[in-house]
Order: sequence, then structure tokens, then C-alpha cells
Amino acid sequence: MKFENVRIHSFDYLEPDTFKTSEEIEADLGATYERLKLPHGRLELMTGIKSRGVWPNGTRPSDLSTKVANKLLEKSNIERSDIGLLIHASVCRDFLEPSTASVVHHNLELSEDAMIFDLSNACLGVVNAMVMASNMIELGQIKSALIVSGENGGPLLTQTIEHLSSDLTLTRKSIKKYIANLTIGSAAVAYLLTHKDLAPNGHKIVGGAVCTDSSANVLCQGDGDTTSLMMETDSEELLKHGLALAKKNWNKTKTALNWNNSDVDWVIGHQVGTAHEKMTMEVMELSDHKTFTTYETLGNTGSAALPITLAKLSELDIIQKGEKIALLGIGSGLTSIMLGVEW
Repeated sequence: MKFENVRIHSFDYLEPDTFKTSEEIEADLGATYERLKLPHGRLELMTGIKSRGVWPNGTRPSDLSTKVANKLLEKSNIERSDIGLLIHASVCRDFLEPSTASVVHHNLELSEDAMIFDLSNACLGVVNAMVMASNMIELGQIKSALIVSGENGGPLLTQTIEHLSSDLTLTRKSIKKYIANLTIGSAAVAYLLTHKDLAPNGHKIVGGAVCTDSSANVLCQGDGDTTSLMMETDSEELLKHGLALAKKNWNKTKTALNWNNSDVDWVIGHQVGTAHEKMTMEVMELSDHKTFTTYETLGNTGSAALPITLAKLSELDIIQKGEKIALLGIGSGLTSIMLGVEW
């Protein structure tokens, strides 16, 4: 896929006020750790995650998405009436029906002419939404699109701790499938994508590629309950399949963009943890490239992870105009979308 007219106009994000450290989680699991003879410090050592954010109980994804969207729109020069598309792209939703996007659309008082929908594709949701919005902008169907994500990992974290504390049948082997749940954090993001005419100094989405390995759909599955989001993950197999998929899609992306590794200035990937970051960069032969991470303090914030990392890097004002950024999206299922951006 290639785009000529799409620009990232602006973006913003929200972080929770409350954070839970890996040490605090292990303290909550003290009895389980003692029974299974698990060493304390294991969670942070394995993942590199020191803390993750937690929203207050009862926080709705639409509340988060509305708040971050208002924050973004108030500082942009885009009128709400000019937004032709609203996509709510987080794993977390208010309910299965109607769309959470309908709640956000109403809260933001957007135009009746705006198309709205939820896009659910695990941690790849926002990157997926960028492609959908870019296609519509490129086709001339809309001039601007608002993409939002409100991820609340609190219910998953809380229920996992309760389950691990009460299930006396757990073994050192069977507990592994729940460890990924303890890395999940919370965050919200909003991105405005527009036609280049509305953002002459915006960041150009050049294009990218997609690659899917749906045989891996069984390796990370939630139970479908939007209030608990209980999940089981075969982290080792998921990483193995993910690395193979990432390598394949990176080669496809370079071909689509006519890029070589030497053309890339920055690499931003999905924020899972230390092993994922290190091995992904190695398999794509990008270990010597500049990158930026947020998983250490935010944990894995789902679909918000990659976009909030790009936003926080931008705040440092160290990306130079004209530099090329590779956005390496991946989500359980498994699907990878990788995009090239010219700053």
C-alpha cells in the first residue's frame, strides 16, 4: 500500500494518575509465590516492566477516548464539523452493541455526516485504523479522520491477581499462561489524520504492508467479557510466531516503500517487554537503529502502545524533519501492519 496525500496532523494522549509496580503485584501474589517457590523480582526481570497504569474502577473506554479527543481537538485547527470519520480502535469497549464510537461521537458532538465504527484487532487496532482512514483520505471520500483508543487494563489485572491468588491447582508451568496479563497497562490516545492540504507541515504516512499468520489465533485469547477481559497467552509460542511474522512483513514493507534498512532513522514497535523488543529488532537487523520505548513505565497498553510511544518520543523534539520512521505494528491473531512515516 502507498499513500501520497495523507498526513498525521496532530496527536495527544492520556496516562492514568495511579500506577501499580511489579513489586506491588508480586506482594499481592505473595502466598502464590511462596507456594510455587517463585523468586520475587521475577516479573520485572522477565519483562523489563517496572509499573503499569490503572484507571479507577468503572472507567469506561468511551470516557477515556472522549477526554483525550477533546484535549486534541482543543489544540488543533480542525473543526469538529469537518471530521468525516471517527474510529474507536481499542481492545476495550463499553459494550458489544452499539459501537463505543457512537458514544464518543455523541460526546464530542461531531457532524451527522461523519462515518463511525469500532475497529477491533487486538493491539493492532490504532495502526489498522490509520490504514482505513488513509485509504478514505486518499480516495477523496473524507478530508480528516479522528482515531481514538481508550485502553483500561485494570479489570484484567485485578481479576488475574484474584484468580492466581485463589486457584490452588496452579503449578509453576500452568501459571505461565497468565503472566502476560500482569504486564497490561492503561492509556488513551487520539490521532488526527488529514489530507495534506489541511496539514502542509504534517508527518507523511508513506505506506506500508500487511502480513497475517492466523494459525496463531489460539496463542492469545480473551474470554469476550468486556468487564473482566480474562486472557490466556502462550507467550513463548506467540513470540516465536511473532518474530517470524515480523521478519516477513518487514521485508514486504521495505519492498512496498522502496526502503532499505539504511534508509530508516527511527524504529517504533509494539510495547510488550524487553525480550520482544530485543528479539524483534534483531530478527529485522535493526538493532543498531534509534528506537524509543515506554513499556518500562506504562506496561503493554494494547492498541495505545505504539501510538503513545510515538507521541511521547515526539515531545522530546529530537526527531529531525525529513527523518524516516518505521512503525512496526503487530497484534495477536496474528496480524502485522508496518507503516513508513516521513517526519
